[in-house]
Amino acid sequence: MSKMIYIADDEDNIRNLLKSFLEREDFNVIGFATGDDLLARFRDTPCDLIILDVMMPGHDGFFILNEIRKESNVPIIMLTAKDSDADYIQGLSLGSDDYFTKPFSPIKLVTKVKSTLKRQEEIMSVGGGDQTQNDNTLVFADIVINKKTKECTVSGKILPLTPNEYSLLAYLISNKDRAIPRVELLDKIWGYSTEVETRVADDTVKRLRKKIKDSKASVTTVWGYGFKLVDKNSDGIDN
Repeated sequence: MSKMIYIADDEDNIRNLLKSFLEREDFNVIGFATGDDLLARFRDTPCDLIILDVMMPGHDGFFILNEIRKESNVPIIMLTAKDSDADYIQGLSLGSDDYFTKPFSPIKLVTKVKSTLKRQEEIMSVGGGDQTQNDNTLVFADIVINKKTKECTVSGKILPLTPNEYSLLAYLISNKDRAIPRVELLDKIWGYSTEVETRVADDTVKRLRKKIKDSKASVTTVWGYGFKLVDKNSDGIDN
């Protein structure tokens, strides 16, 4: 069954161009001139992936992203004419899966859409690795992930995570017995590696560290290599 993609962009030429490229890959696509229109449709009929412009009439893309994240972890790729650190970080912090700055290559964006959907299916279904406590649960120290409900708890308390943070933590727990190269995380979590994606990985790790700072687990940096999930107690790491 073909995946349904919603696009919100007030520029007709961009919407139509993306729609044309995506439909060639057998996706079903619906375009919206505003984020508000997309949000209304999504609440009535959810889709499989969203491409969301930042600057639009009505509420901007960040507002729409935040509203959608209150009720869904659907993959969201942001588009913007701005190339600023503030926009970049804001989009990722609110839970976007990736970020493209205009002008961009439609072919590269389509490739990213395909890799994002594939990654979503793989990581959400198997937790990103082979070392699981059972088919539906991942456990490390006081962190428990229910893969079926996509719920994460620390010492029994719900831990709110964005989709990328969830995927990253699940992958780290699934591969808890080894340090994971940064390039592997880029491939498994974001789909491909570039200079921008390296920054995405580091920013996501930083946000995850803050969210689990009161946990018995910690994400350590293996300098020049990547990251490893460790138990603060057994590894002698201070809070």
